[in-house]
Parts: sequence; structure tokens; C-alpha cells
Amino acid sequence: MMAQQNENIDAVTYSASATSGKVWFITGASRGFGRVWTEAALQRGDKVAATARNLDSIADFKEKYGDLVLPLELDVTNPEQVKATVNQAFEHFGRLDIVLNNAGYSLVGTIEEANADEVRALYETNIFGPLAVIQAALPLLRKQGGGHILGTSSNVGHITYPVIGYYCSSKWAFEAIHESLAAEIEQFNIKVTIIEPGAYATEFGSQQSLKFSAGLDIYGDFKDQFFKQLMSLERGDPEATGDAILKIVDAENPPLRFFLGSHNLPGIKETYAERIAVWEEWDEVASAAQGNN
Repeated sequence: MMAQQNENIDAVTYSASATSGKVWFITGASRGFGRVWTEAALQRGDKVAATARNLDSIADFKEKYGDLVLPLELDVTNPEQVKATVNQAFEHFGRLDIVLNNAGYSLVGTIEEANADEVRALYETNIFGPLAVIQAALPLLRKQGGGHILGTSSNVGHITYPVIGYYCSSKWAFEAIHESLAAEIEQFNIKVTIIEPGAYATEFGSQQSLKFSAGLDIYGDFKDQFFKQLMSLERGDPEATGDAILKIVDAENPPLRFFLGSHNLPGIKETYAERIAVWEEWDEVASAAQGNN
């Protein structure tokens, strides 16, 4: 009983302190959404431990925002460095209100083309990297009485496309991990939100964010058509997303999942309607396989 009372006191203390300006830990802060959201937090006076593989890529934050920002070098695929960096940020600012996993990249190649080493490398960054950050941060968030974990996923955490199937699979795993995590840590006053952007005009399509598998000629025409379709998508303005993320982290009851952009929901509704229709079509066969009747 006493332990529960202490936890409640810690949570109240944490909630009170968090209203005076939030402290963020952001991975992949050098470009894309990571840079936009780092800037949005700093512009309103929040403090940010901004991390990137190359410190030079985030040096301008320090020049512009001074002591509000702590630039840190971080390779999320290095678990020891992850733990040390998270602890350094916590010790520097005294708390971490928001832990935002944003670092990631996409592997381009059909299921047949990509080799096992390429898929492992993708998962090291997109799955095991965020896991290392989460596992390093959780003891600290429990210690302070609460916090908010955000992860940048994608609308392809619900649907899939050919040619980037392995990337899609990493986001499906990312979503499942965070949904389980949310149920497990709710008791500690720690919230979880999965950010699911649609198509945006970020640097995500650059050579830095894309890795290409060696191609097979038999898929050449198929991939050409896919890329034409992909390039025709209407892309949102990443600079317009900052306010939405701030509203999420300021919400008393933030959503577990948040679609970023206007095109995601209609497509997801269509996808799930098709899935439900197929499940219903085959339900008699499926039910007969229960074996209890």
C-alpha cells in the first residue's frame, strides 16, 4: 500500500513539473520530421536532447537555441551508446518528458531481391534501435513518475506496398511492439503514441534514407511502374506537422495511434473493408475448423 502511495506522489510531482516546459529526447533529429519536430519544440521554449549520427548535422540548433538544446551523437544500432546517451540527457536536464524515436530508413527491393544481411540491418535501425532507446528510458521515466514515448511509424504500418515490403514489415513490428508497450506501462503513468505519417516531401526519399538491394531483371518493369505510381502521390508539407505533434504531447489523453496527413484514413478504411469482406467470405470454412461442433 505504501509503495502505491509513493508512486502516486511521484506521478503528481511529475505532472506538476512537466507543465513548466517539456524536455524531449529525439533520435534522427538532423533531417525530415526529426528536424521539424525538434525545431517546433525549441521554438516554443521546450528543451531538447537532439541526437544524430553526425553532430555537425545538428550544430545549428545549438547556435540558434543555446542551452535549450543538448546535441548528442548517437547511432541507435549501438545499444551501449544508446543507454549512455539517454542517461546523459536525463542527467543534463533532470528529467525526460518525451522520448521520440524517429531514426529509420527504408530498404528498396522485392522480397526475392533483398538478402538476409540487408533485412537484418534494416531491423537493427528500425526495430532494435528504438527498442534500445525505450529500454534505456523506461527506468528513468518510472523513476520520475511518468512520461510519453512517441514513435514515428507510417501508414504502411497497416497496409503494404510491393518493392518496399521489408520496410513495411518493420513498421508492422514497430506498431505491435508499441501497442503491447502501451498496455504494459500505463500503470506507471507513461503514455505511448505511434505517429503514422502518409506521403510527405521530406528527405526520406533521399539516398541517405533509402538502401537499394541488387535488382533482378525480371522485376525491372514492375518496379518502374511502382516508382511512377509512388512519385505521383500528393505529398504533404512536413513544416505543417509541428503543431500537430505539439498538440499530441500536450494532450491529457493522447491517442495510441495518430495518422499524420489527410490521405491516410480513407485508404485505411478501404483496406480494412476489403479484409473484413474476405474474412466474412471464408468465415464458414474458418468456423468449421474450430473443431468443437
